[in-house]
Amino acid sequence: MKLGIVGLPNVGKSTLFNCLTKAGAAAAANYPFCTIDPNVGMAAVPDERLNVLTKMYDSEKTTPAIIEFVDIAGLVRGASKGEGLGNQFLSHIREVDAIVHVVRCFEDDDIIHVDGSVDPLRDIETINLELIFSDLEMLERRKAKVAKQAKGDKSLLAELALIEKAQQALEQGIRAKNMELDEEEKILLDSFQLLSAKPVIYAANVMEDDLAEDGASNGNVEKVRKHAKEQGEEVFVVCAKIEEEISSLDEEEKQLFLEELGISSSGLDRLIIASYRLLGLISYLTAGPTESRAWTIEKGKLAPQAAGKIHSDFERGFIRAEVVSYEDLIACGSYTAAKEKGLVRSEGKEYEVKDGDVVLFRFNV
Repeated sequence: MKLGIVGLPNVGKSTLFNCLTKAGAAAAANYPFCTIDPNVGMAAVPDERLNVLTKMYDSEKTTPAIIEFVDIAGLVRGASKGEGLGNQFLSHIREVDAIVHVVRCFEDDDIIHVDGSVDPLRDIETINLELIFSDLEMLERRKAKVAKQAKGDKSLLAELALIEKAQQALEQGIRAKNMELDEEEKILLDSFQLLSAKPVIYAANVMEDDLAEDGASNGNVEKVRKHAKEQGEEVFVVCAKIEEEISSLDEEEKQLFLEELGISSSGLDRLIIASYRLLGLISYLTAGPTESRAWTIEKGKLAPQAAGKIHSDFERGFIRAEVVSYEDLIACGSYTAAKEKGLVRSEGKEYEVKDGDVVLFRFNV
């Protein structure tokens, strides 16, 4: 999973990136454009189930699922036309699965705001419009190319019609993700990699006092939540300053610190829950003496497709999957005991893998 972190300058974007990835690579400074090139970092998906399986199987190695974060330079009004750092960075957003839009929901006279005041809905609109403008520019170039090719290839007329349909929607301020499309149009639109078609998770950045109650009494957070609900998107509340402190602690210290703050999970944990939900993802598990590992797949994937996540040969030569739910495995205390109780199932090519399935794939190539 690859997530792009975007937002206006000075909203806590690079600070959050540093905390999530523990990379420390992105310069976090109180001025616009301190992040010039996209910084890329990896973060492990916390999953206590893996630790339990590692102990059960005495695994030599534990490998969590991974999220890749791309920290993109702060956008400003007019970025698509070259304002600020220009649109050199927008191409990097086209490569991500979803956008994490950091929105400032706190007041602090010591931290400047590029528009002079804190207004999350205005800030969201600024970013959305820049993505739309960039999409329109890209579609205009694509239209010119496809229109020329369509003169000798009538099969391209459907693509040309969709380009014009998308242009009309975007010119009305409608994001590509909200366009009404049939299945064929959706597949074709996906190939355009439009920025405004990306699903969005809003990171409402608040002060420490608002964190324990999850921003319940913060009017700015409420505005972001209402907007996200209307758009079918996700929101999680975060305090970049607190995340900065958490990122330097070990797991035990982190839990004690969270308890003192009156919160149960870190910003990374809440972001992962939101992103998995938004993108329709689940994790299945494999375990053995060599390695216990989590694998991220889309909900609804069948056993051969899940096997292909490990290696293409697993999918090509798929025979069956031996499956036991994590809960059943732990309750029984061992794989052998679960098998004796008939809780290990032999599933074929039509089996839909579930979150928490512990799977052993049988294949022959």
